[in-house]
Amino acid sequence: MNDATHLLQLAVAAPLAGGLILAFGNFIPKRICKLIAFIGFLVPLLVALHLWWAYAAAPKTSGYAFLSATDFGLSRALGIGLKLGLNGISLPLFVMAAIVGFAAGLVALQSGAERLKLYLMLLLVMHGGLMGVFASVDIFFFYFFHEFALIPTFLMVGLWGGRDRNYAAMKMTIYLTAGAMLSLAGLIAIYAKSNAASFDLINLRLALAGDGAFLAALQHNLFGLLLFGFGILVSLWPFHSWAPLGYGAAPTSVSMLHAGVLKKFGLYGLVQIALPLLPLGGQDWVTWMVWLALGNIVVIGLVTMAQRDLKQMVGFGSVMHVGYGFLGLACLSTLGAGGAVLFMVAHGLSVALLFLLTSQIHQRVGTFDMTQMGGLVKRAPVLAAFFSAAILASIGLPGFAGFWGELTIFVALWQLSHLYTALALTGVVISAVYGLRAVAKVFFGEPSEEHVRYAAANPTADLDWPARIPALVLLAGLFFLGFWPKAITAPLNDTLATIYPAVEAAVKVVAGQ
Repeated sequence: MNDATHLLQLAVAAPLAGGLILAFGNFIPKRICKLIAFIGFLVPLLVALHLWWAYAAAPKTSGYAFLSATDFGLSRALGIGLKLGLNGISLPLFVMAAIVGFAAGLVALQSGAERLKLYLMLLLVMHGGLMGVFASVDIFFFYFFHEFALIPTFLMVGLWGGRDRNYAAMKMTIYLTAGAMLSLAGLIAIYAKSNAASFDLINLRLALAGDGAFLAALQHNLFGLLLFGFGILVSLWPFHSWAPLGYGAAPTSVSMLHAGVLKKFGLYGLVQIALPLLPLGGQDWVTWMVWLALGNIVVIGLVTMAQRDLKQMVGFGSVMHVGYGFLGLACLSTLGAGGAVLFMVAHGLSVALLFLLTSQIHQRVGTFDMTQMGGLVKRAPVLAAFFSAAILASIGLPGFAGFWGELTIFVALWQLSHLYTALALTGVVISAVYGLRAVAKVFFGEPSEEHVRYAAANPTADLDWPARIPALVLLAGLFFLGFWPKAITAPLNDTLATIYPAVEAAVKVVAGQ
C-alpha cells in the first residue's frame, strides 16, 4: 500500500479515534478535548482535498484509486472484508462529506452545548461513519458505516434537540430502521444470488456481468427493495415525514451532517450499486421513480411554500430537492447519473449552509417564526448576504454548484420525457418563491413588535468570525464548483464511462424486444 492509501484509511479512522479518546478521557481538560475534536474534524478535510488533487494521477485497480483491503478473518466464511477505495462517483461525495463535517465540527466546538465532551464524541463518531460510507468498496461495510453514523444521530436529537425532540427521535428511528432493513435485505439478496466470492462491489459486478438468468428472474424485485429502502432513508415522497420533523428538532451540527451528508446514502447507493448491478430492474421502476420524485418536487414544494417556521422551511426544502436526484437516476443514462452526483454534492453544501445560517438568525431574533421577523439586514448585513447567497445556491442560480447538477438532470430528463421535464421545472419556480420570500421577510420586511422588543432586550452583533469561517468554507465550495465543475466532472465522467454504457445497453436491448 502507498502513502495515499494510508491517508484514505486515516480519513476514516481520525474522527473515530478522536471520538474514542473523548469517550474514555474523563480526566482530559475541556480545552484539550476541544483540540482533539478539532483535529478529528480537520484531518478528513485535509486528506480528502489531497486525495482529490492526487486522484487523476493515481493508479487505478478496476476503476478505484487508493485501494486497500483488510481481512478480519471473515472473508472466507462470510465474504466480508474492509476494502476502501475511491472512484469517480464516490470521490466528490467523499470530499463533500469532509467539507460539511469540518464546518459542522466548527459549529459544534463553539455551540456551548451541555455535556460538550459527549456531544463532540458522538459527532466525531457520526462523521467517521460518513467518511467510511463513501470510502467503502465492500457493500457490507458501506451499509455498516451508515448504521454506525445513524446511532449518534438518534442520540443527539433525543439529548440535545429542541421542540418535540423525543417524538422526532422516535419517528426518525422507526422510519430509518425500516428503510435500513429493506436496503439490507436487497444487498444481501444480491450477494446471495450472484454467487460472488465476497460483498466486494468489484467482484459483484464481475459475477453479474452477463448472468442472464439472474437478470431475468430477480432484478425487478431486488431493485424494488433497494428503491424503497434507500428511498425511505433519503426521504422520498411519501415516506418523508420524518425528515423535516427531525431536522427541526436536531441541533445545528446534526442537521448539517444528516441533511447534508448522511441523507445522500440512499441516492449514492442507487447510483453506485443498484443501477449498475440491476439495470433492467431499474427500467421496470422508472415510472415509479419519476412520479414519486415529482411528488417531492411539486407536493413537498407547495408544502414548503406554506411554512412560516424558518427551520421547517429549510427542512422541507431539503426534502423537496431530493426529487431532482431521483429524476436523474430515472433517466437510466450516463448523463442522468452524472447530474445526480453533481446535484448531491451541491445539495449537501447548500443545505448545510442554510441550517448553519438559520441557527444564527434564531440567535438574533429568538424565534423561527418568520412572521415575527423583519429588518434584520440593518443589524446583520453580513448574515443577510450569506443567507441570500445560500438561498440562491439552493435555487440553482448560475455561478453556484447546484446550477450544473439541475441543468444536467433537466437535459437528461428532456430525452426521457418532455412532460416530466416541464413538471420538474416548476420546482425552480417554487424554490424561488419560498426562498426569496424568506429573504424578504427575515431581512427586509417590517419588523413586528415582538421582534423590536426582543432586539432591544437582546442586542447582538453581526455574524462573527467563529460563525463566518464554517459558512465561508461551505460557500467557497459552492462557488468553486459553480465556476469550475470540471474539478469533479472529470473523474466522474471517467467512472461513468466504464459503468453506465452497460446500463444503457441493457435497457436498450430489452426496449427493442
